[in-house]
Amino acid sequence: MASGTETVDIVIQSLINAGVKYVFGVPGAKILKDSVFNALVDQPEIKLIVCRHEQNAAFIAGAIGKITGKPGVCIATSGPGTSNLVTGLVTANDEGAPVVAIVGSVKRVQAAKRTHQSLQAVALLRPVTKKVTAAVVEDQVSEIMLDAFRVASASPQGATVVSLPIDVMTAGHKSSIPAAPAHAYDPPEYGPSSQKSLAEAVKLIEAAKFPVLFLGMRAADPKVIAAVHRLLRKHPIPVVETFQAAGAISQELVHLFYGRVGLFRNQPGDKMMSHSDLVITVGYDQAEYDADGWNSSGRLPIIHIDTNQAAMSLSYSPKLELIGSMPDNLIALTGSLDKVARPQETEIGKSVYETFHEWENSDKALGSLDATGPVHPLHFIRLLQGRISPQTTVISDVGSHYIWLSRFFYSYNPKTFLVSNAQQTLGVALPWAIGASLVHGPSQKVVSVSGDGGFMYSSQELATAVQQGCNITHFIWNDGKYNMVEFQEVEKYGRSAGVDLGGVDFVKYAEAFGAKGLRATSSAEMEAVMKEALAYEGVCVVDVVIDYTDNHDLMSHVIPDSIS
Repeated sequence: MASGTETVDIVIQSLINAGVKYVFGVPGAKILKDSVFNALVDQPEIKLIVCRHEQNAAFIAGAIGKITGKPGVCIATSGPGTSNLVTGLVTANDEGAPVVAIVGSVKRVQAAKRTHQSLQAVALLRPVTKKVTAAVVEDQVSEIMLDAFRVASASPQGATVVSLPIDVMTAGHKSSIPAAPAHAYDPPEYGPSSQKSLAEAVKLIEAAKFPVLFLGMRAADPKVIAAVHRLLRKHPIPVVETFQAAGAISQELVHLFYGRVGLFRNQPGDKMMSHSDLVITVGYDQAEYDADGWNSSGRLPIIHIDTNQAAMSLSYSPKLELIGSMPDNLIALTGSLDKVARPQETEIGKSVYETFHEWENSDKALGSLDATGPVHPLHFIRLLQGRISPQTTVISDVGSHYIWLSRFFYSYNPKTFLVSNAQQTLGVALPWAIGASLVHGPSQKVVSVSGDGGFMYSSQELATAVQQGCNITHFIWNDGKYNMVEFQEVEKYGRSAGVDLGGVDFVKYAEAFGAKGLRATSSAEMEAVMKEALAYEGVCVVDVVIDYTDNHDLMSHVIPDSIS
């Protein structure tokens, strides 16, 4: 093709027009040679960050998307480079993080044959993303790039993939269609529901005697949360969050907060919904906490407020759906509602709230039972809560610690407590912390927590964190086991199997990457070690010997489907 713009330049200009600041990846000849990595080096607008594994590149891109609301970008070569992205992409896709992945592929003439690093990438990645598109001719590159960003950004946000054959991207290959302009990358906006639907919602809410507001992952958006706060100031009712809606309730409104729910139906929030005669869900996604877990009989009347229609089932069959702009619909309800019941002022509401806060001054939280023994989870959480600002981003990996933190750690701002709660993906904490640190800058501390098992899934990215000048304190709750599996095995079978770990000196391991390494072996040491770790400017890893003797309580006292 004699005239036009080189395809690699179209890819780069598309990234610039989409507002991309970082690209994460691992190099490979099928996408590096005369192509994207080579061109990125000369682009001051975009920083290329080389990772130690493609999965972690996708995790970091997912964190960028999750925090900013704009797609993070990762890049991988063909074959195993592409297949290594799968876990990172399915995590982003199921958990509402916009991500665009760019992958290389073999020459077009080789696409249907068995050859070096051949892979049916579209077939592999289609089930774990919103959309996968492969370029067949050069003139498709611009439109495919634009479409990938628009689809990733549209609700529900998720992951998309662009597959680019090496011969489409080789120097000299040109397209007659230039990169789309910046305004084309703006995501679509949604309007409010119909006046008829809003009026019906007002009637249902005003008629309810025990309404409960249930916030899901898509409510964790600044505009949605501002509208939620406006509603609660005028019409205060109890609020329950899923784990990924953390931070939706501010300190000003914390007296209405009845905690987070998920996994096991045994939390104060579960009890409030059991007593409710109307649950108002906002941005709720059943991938986090299936309605079978909190409404198995389907008896609870539900109003569904979201940009997406409800995924109907026996247990989740809303009486009314308000589909459209969540902020607009919440603002409309706020202005139209007159008298709304206040269940938090009932005896049940007061009792449940008191139960929810009992742990805060318990001996376990204060660390006063056995100061020489391992650190109790509640003691760690209480200390951490007191040492960080409400603006600090805290990230939890998946494991027993994720249940403790999700239930007992308070977060008052959106996107400041991040967990993987749809896929429950091990290894996200450190990569997500890297993404958060890049977004917020080195002046702001980021805290991440993992188990000793989950940490080793992505611990090689300590090198990336150190090289990028990140300001991260990473705590490892160390018990030498895959404990989240262990305590459930013991509950089921009376014993555990296949869960033993150990064998790593995490202090020396951290130091080998140029990070600071610390260890707390007891409650008596924890406060001083935490203080030192949080004061350190840079990457610090803290090995915490944790006391998991109370983990059996995490899945006990399950609430029955109906409370009389």
